[in-house]
Amino acid sequence: MHRRTLLASALAAAAALSLTACNSDDSKPAADVSGGTAAKPIVTLDSPMEKPDLVLTDSEGKKYDLLEKTKGHPTLVYFGYTNCPDVCPLTMANIAVAVKQLPPAEQKDLRVVFVTSDPERDTPAALKKWLGGIDKDFVGLTGKFDTIQAGARSVNIGIEKPVKKKNGDVVSTHGAQVLLSSPKDDKVHWMGMQEATSDNYTKALPKIVKGQNP
Repeated sequence: MHRRTLLASALAAAAALSLTACNSDDSKPAADVSGGTAAKPIVTLDSPMEKPDLVLTDSEGKKYDLLEKTKGHPTLVYFGYTNCPDVCPLTMANIAVAVKQLPPAEQKDLRVVFVTSDPERDTPAALKKWLGGIDKDFVGLTGKFDTIQAGARSVNIGIEKPVKKKNGDVVSTHGAQVLLSSPKDDKVHWMGMQEATSDNYTKALPKIVKGQNP
């Protein structure tokens, strides 16, 4: 029932083109977008970016070279953590709903990659269990924090090392955008903002999987 509630919930309004962190008010510029604004829930970048060059461990405990494994495939990449109380589960659930609306062949071609910003707690087993409750075909990646942080920063996504509060809670600060890449050139052409809903992704994905502007 909890995930159904999440799917039905509306995400709180996000600051335009900012890096929003779970339980944090920190924000930074993310990337230039067409028209110079991020008013749309899914925006087109003025200058496409290379996908993050990351070699990490997947939820099966195997080596996963992101560039190699996603080459030639439409790809969605999101940096977050499984203990996130709000943004992460809702974002991934919204994507999962949209993916299920695609034809089977396009679902098979699409790559959805969740890269943890809290690798100490997000072991391969933890990622597999969490993503299994959302979409078992989604890929979960973990590894050394410094490697993950460098990969995120290469695409203008900010993440900070998890901090343990006095009450024992661990907070992981991370960007809330979803990177959307084209299968035509393997570059990130679009960015899903925090306010993007399942309907927004449902409308956008059929074009994105073909390398077209949504």
